[in-house]
Amino acid sequence: MGFVIEGVLVRHDPVGLRLPVLFDSPHSGSVYPPDFRHLCPFPVLRQAEDTYVDELFGAVPAFGATLLCALFPRTYIDANRAADDLDPKLLDGRWPLPLRPSAKSAGGLGLIRTLCRPGMPLYPDKLSVEEVAARIERYYHPYHAEVAAAINANVTGFGASWHVDCHSMPSCGDGGGADFVVGDRDGTTSERAFVDLVVRTLRAHGYAVALNHPYKGVELVRRYGKPGRGRHSIQLEVNRRLYMNEETLEKHAGFAVVQRDLTALAREICAYAGSRTARRAAE
Repeated sequence: MGFVIEGVLVRHDPVGLRLPVLFDSPHSGSVYPPDFRHLCPFPVLRQAEDTYVDELFGAVPAFGATLLCALFPRTYIDANRAADDLDPKLLDGRWPLPLRPSAKSAGGLGLIRTLCRPGMPLYPDKLSVEEVAARIERYYHPYHAEVAAAINANVTGFGASWHVDCHSMPSCGDGGGADFVVGDRDGTTSERAFVDLVVRTLRAHGYAVALNHPYKGVELVRRYGKPGRGRHSIQLEVNRRLYMNEETLEKHAGFAVVQRDLTALAREICAYAGSRTARRAAE
């Protein structure tokens, strides 16, 4: 069972017993809308995708979790940014609401990207206010609505929710050589026991794991992680070199290993959530 909005998202529902766990992949989308008139070469544009992250976590419904995946590319509109994190210089007119462009927008990586990579513009000219507003309405809002609905349903049904926001990071970035980076915005979006479980499980598989450096988590964990209300959200970054060729986007032999280990992680997370909710029910 699941749910699809064509070109926007796909939701894979739990198989069998449902647990209050959500995995989401907002950046693995590769369905490029026909009105995406990008300037940079398409192979370069595709390197911004979190390629195969949806597949790496594809087994999680078997353990009772929900898996939500964006189908649209992050370069078209980024679901992991605030809706007002928009560079006004990108627009050909005045935005009707106040904007709060962050350092992400200043670096060309806001809600609507302006750079394909450093020094390489993404668009040949400015975008109209109408087309940016249409992207928000068509893609951004439905994705967030599904994340919010899944978490709210978990809290309503179980009293708590655990959320893993799944990403990949380039090996040439500032990850400091880590295989994984776990982000909870410096302890503000999740209970520590959940974070410790993820870090401990990955390290037990032999991976180098960093916490909150250099990736603390952005909009999805900021918005939905409210541990004081039983809403626990973390961002998980996996180094792409572990499972793919970053230039050709081809899987290599490491893919099966990483997929196996992330499947084991998902099993541990679901067991943890199940034990926590069972304990809560018994109290």
